[in-house]
Amino acid sequence: MYAIVDIAGEQFRVTKDQQIVTPKLEGDAGSKLELDKVLFLSMDENTKVGMPYLEGTKVMATIISHNKGDKVFVFKKKRRKGYRVLNGHRQMRTLVKIDEIVA
Repeated sequence: MYAIVDIAGEQFRVTKDQQIVTPKLEGDAGSKLELDKVLFLSMDENTKVGMPYLEGTKVMATIISHNKGDKVFVFKKKRRKGYRVLNGHRQMRTLVKIDEIVA
């Protein structure tokens, strides 16, 4: 059984007891989440497709931790002008564990 869920504008394929890294979500480590934007649900041989979301279907999850993603370097240069700038950025991420899929 798996579901496709919309979390903070990104779509994730999730199964029970899976850990995923999402964009930063509100809440402390250990708090429970109820994700109700389920786009697709597959149970054995049955599939359900939402238009756009499935009614009465939700995914229960727990926040494990908040951390930063990998560093992305932004380099700007104008040739023959001596202009060079190097900046770095690390996006905040949330590690989430999927507890169950309620159909």
